[in-house]
Amino acid sequence: MTKIAVVSGKGGVGKSMLSSSLCLYLSENQEIVAVDGDVDASNLHLWLGLGESWDEEKEISIFEKPVFDLAKCTGCGKCAQICAFGALEMKKGKLNLNKFICGGCGACEEICPVGAIEMKPVKGAKIRIKKDAGGFPLVSAQLYPGQTGSGKVVDEILNRAEHFSYQTMVIDAPAGTGCPVIAVLKEVDFVILVTEPTPSGLADLKRVLEVVNHFDLPFGVVINKWDLNGVYADKVANFAGQKFLGKISYNQKIFSALANLEPIMTTDLPTKQEMKKIFLRLLGRLKQDH
Repeated sequence: MTKIAVVSGKGGVGKSMLSSSLCLYLSENQEIVAVDGDVDASNLHLWLGLGESWDEEKEISIFEKPVFDLAKCTGCGKCAQICAFGALEMKKGKLNLNKFICGGCGACEEICPVGAIEMKPVKGAKIRIKKDAGGFPLVSAQLYPGQTGSGKVVDEILNRAEHFSYQTMVIDAPAGTGCPVIAVLKEVDFVILVTEPTPSGLADLKRVLEVVNHFDLPFGVVINKWDLNGVYADKVANFAGQKFLGKISYNQKIFSALANLEPIMTTDLPTKQEMKKIFLRLLGRLKQDH
């Protein structure tokens, strides 16, 4: 079994487009499972041509927050003093919690001398499963607004994906280098790095590559919208060297396809053929690495 993560240093570079297309391409010849690891802004189902209809939906608790018994509270303020997040404040002898910056560490519960504080689970996200997302299952999740712990949610959906039989798991990873990205990378065998031909695109590529190299993972680089800046596309390709998998040209019709829930691999756009060439090189790389 092989796990492939599609990663980018920033959002909006074509990561989900490539992930969805890879899922559909591989599913023609093997058993796969798709995972949308971008739990803060999941959209892989849209790129696969699916609406918001799910076969299974389940709320999960990945976080705890304090609940106060104000009848017991003496107003000593010790909990506010120890809160490392600044989420607790005493106002006119009354305790106030800013739930949006609470880290859920439980220090307030431990220090309260009268037992007026209890940590309780919070429903922070919803896991969603589509059993047939185009010939394969899709496991996704959505973190609720104002909630934290996206790395823990990614861990949970990866565990759920393991319940399905597969030869290849394709993970549409979150953008950036934070906890949810690390939660994905510690589980995978190969990484596809997607970037754009701009100075910031190359800088973000180098930044996320540091994390990939930390886990000593084999990788390949794809340049999206390469023709918007051919000179810088060459710089990115030269930087990637033998790790370069290919490039995708800019096409405004891609956005029309997305708006109509039409997967790129079902269109006649040149993008489809460009990605097929990339996937063939990817399969060649996977054979070499194994």
